Formats: sequence, C-alpha cells, structure tokens
Amino acid sequence: MRRLPLAALLTTAALALTAASCDTSDDGVSTDNVRRATVSEVVDVPATVTARAAATLTAPSDGRLAKFSVAAGAKVRKGQVIAVIDSPAARKRLADARAALAAASSTGRVPQVGLTGMSDQVDAAADDSFAAARGAAAHITDQKVRAALLKQLTAAEKHYRATAAQARRVVGQVQAGLAGVGDALAALGSAQRAQAKAAYDLAKSTVDALTLRAPIGGVVQYGGAPAAAGGDSLADLLGSVSGGATAGVPTGDGVIPPAGVDDVLAKGDLVSAGTPIVTIVDVGKLGLTGEVDETDVLLVSAGVRADVELDAAPDASYEATVRSLDLLPTQSARGGVAYKVRLSLDGGELAGGGAAPTPRPGMSAVAHLRVRDAIDAVAVPAAAVFSGQGGDAVWVITGGKAVRQPVKVGVQGEDLVQIIDGLTPGQRVVVAGTDRVTEGQRIA
Repeated sequence: MRRLPLAALLTTAALALTAASCDTSDDGVSTDNVRRATVSEVVDVPATVTARAAATLTAPSDGRLAKFSVAAGAKVRKGQVIAVIDSPAARKRLADARAALAAASSTGRVPQVGLTGMSDQVDAAADDSFAAARGAAAHITDQKVRAALLKQLTAAEKHYRATAAQARRVVGQVQAGLAGVGDALAALGSAQRAQAKAAYDLAKSTVDALTLRAPIGGVVQYGGAPAAAGGDSLADLLGSVSGGATAGVPTGDGVIPPAGVDDVLAKGDLVSAGTPIVTIVDVGKLGLTGEVDETDVLLVSAGVRADVELDAAPDASYEATVRSLDLLPTQSARGGVAYKVRLSLDGGELAGGGAAPTPRPGMSAVAHLRVRDAIDAVAVPAAAVFSGQGGDAVWVITGGKAVRQPVKVGVQGEDLVQIIDGLTPGQRVVVAGTDRVTEGQRIA
C-alpha cells in the first residue's frame, strides 16, 4: 500500500487549486494541463515503537527482599543498587564453603577412608558445588554478572578436573607400588583444596549477586517484562536502534498472581529464585520495527526517511530513518512474505505547533517510507494514466479531440505520477473519466 506524505499532499492540493479552470463535461470527463511538480513514492509500513534495551532483574536465590529503594517510573543509572535479597540458604552455603576451605587448608589432615574412597568423596563434593553454582547462575539476569560467574565456574572446574586427574594417577601409582602413600595424600589434598576454593568462590559470587544492580540506565517498571499485544514478548520491542542487541530480558520463574491481586513486591516480601523484581527500560533512543511487503522491499534501503503516524497521537507527526532491513524473510501478518525493517525514531510536532508527546514502547504506528522523490518532474494526476495495448498511456487533447499517447511512467505517488517520456508541460490531458473516452472523441 502506498500513500503520499504531507508534503506531497500539499503539492497535489496546490496543483488541484491551480487547475480550478479545468473543464468537466456532463459525462464526468475532466481535463487539465500537464504541469511540473514534486512527486513522492511512499511505501506504508505498519510498525511498532521499540525501546533501545531492557533488562529484567530477578531474584538469584530464595530469600526475603531486604532492600527495595526504587519507585516505578524512577530513572536509574547503570550500576545503581536496585534491591538486596537476604537469602539464608545462600549465606549458609557460603559459611559451609568457608569452613570446608579452612579445613582443607589445614595441615596434617588424616583421611578417614581409603585413598580411592577419598578421591570419590572429593569428586562428589566438586560435582555438587559446580551444579549448585550453575543453578544459581541461571537466576542471575545481569548478563555481565552471569557471564563472569560462568567464566569463573568454567575456569574453576577445569582447574579442579586437572588436579583431580593428577591425584587419581598418583593413587594408581601407590596401588601399583610405584609411589608412596604420602605422595597420594598430598595429591588428594591439593584436589580437595581446589574443590573447596572453587566452592567458596562460587558461593561468595552467589551471595554478591544478591545485591541487584541496574545493568543499564533507564526507567524502572515493577515486575517482569510483560507480553505485548498479540502475545509477543518485550524482547520483540527492543534493539531497533542498537542493531537488535539488548541487555537481556529473561522471563523468570515467578508465579503470575490471579486477577485482582497486586503483583508489586515490597520490602520484606518473600521471593523465590527467578522471581522478577523490576524491569529497567532504556527509552533514551526510541525506534520502530515494521514489516515491508516483498513487493516493495527492493525500494527500501538504509537512510530512507519516513513520516510516522501513531494511533495514540493522531494529531502529531514524527520523523524516522531506516537503519537496517533484514535479508531473510518472515511470515507477514497477512500470510505473505515480508522483511523486517528497523528505524530510528526522531521527535515529532503537533499539527497546531509544539512538540509531540513522547511515544511509549509497544505503541502502534504507520511509517510512510519516502522511497523515491522526483523533484520538478513532469507530472499528471494518477487517474490520468491507464494501461492497455502493451503499456501505459494518457488521453491528450489535440485539436479538440482525444488522442491516445503512450507514456513512460517514473515515480508513482498515490495522487501524482511522474511522466519520464511522452508528455511536455502545457499539454492538455484527460485527468478523470478516462474509461469513458475513445480515440478521436471530441472533448470540449
């Protein structure tokens, strides 16, 4: 679907006003002179307003909301403390890990089981601590904190596995009579200390993660990222400005309360691992995402400007610029093939003057992409051009009679069409009722 932007509509209106003297016969046939005008070809794209990024902070462990100092709608900076979770379970794991590390680091420890049994015990403890650390990391929504913990976990596990493998080799050598028990105990002690240090470090990282900090700057919204209209997640409403990258929008494992129950958390509330606490939305730079039909996609490229209308602000107009266009297609809402387009959204103006209201992510919009412009072009109303006998043509009035004139069409607006070849300014043509005209017909 194509539609003219406001500038082209004004041009068309001016053309119509200057043609007030055009002749209209009783049978509905109208004529006018060919003129020069600016013709804009526009592709209409249904779109949605997008935020630059968003991040949902969830509880990394079961506990109680010990600190919660931000209000809905407040602006926060990156790194600012949002909430603190008091988790007795996490603190107990840290205390146990600290005690185990102290015991493993003490000298003169005598194993209570055989060498192989001791090795198995150390491996089992290591497996438990690594599994617990992975489970804790899964509930940390700050990508940087989670990535750091996982990197630490991978390095610790690699170090432990290497140490444990060496200990098992020494135990094997003892059993084969190739090494002394002291060597085996030393190797197993080293593996045990590696396991205990890893368990302590990972438990401490989990406790540190109980302090929730804003991974991005933005506006606070209580709870997790809600589903958008049509069932799409908030992840679909992000990243148009930053090339699709977001700060992460995990859904969390929080239980959705029944209708009529407030889902806003407060200081002192109990939370379970994965419960969404707040979502921070970066609205510093808004954008648009839309779908371009395959019939129009070859006309669209990065840098194309657009006029934007919002359903929520019918008296305002906004400017936007195409930033990227997907190479791979997607299924359009109408069942055809379409390509996702991303635009940056600039400020807007009200029809009566003044700044337009700031849009919110998720609002519906229509972007009128100005894909082609013909400045000072030979133009006629779109209704003057008809197709037949192998090409486009218009009826030119010559000597008072209608003569079929083949033309080559250029930029096609909704109301105006550029004529590249076949007409010159000043010629009189039929601009309405072309289906009622025949070759040689006398036109007054």
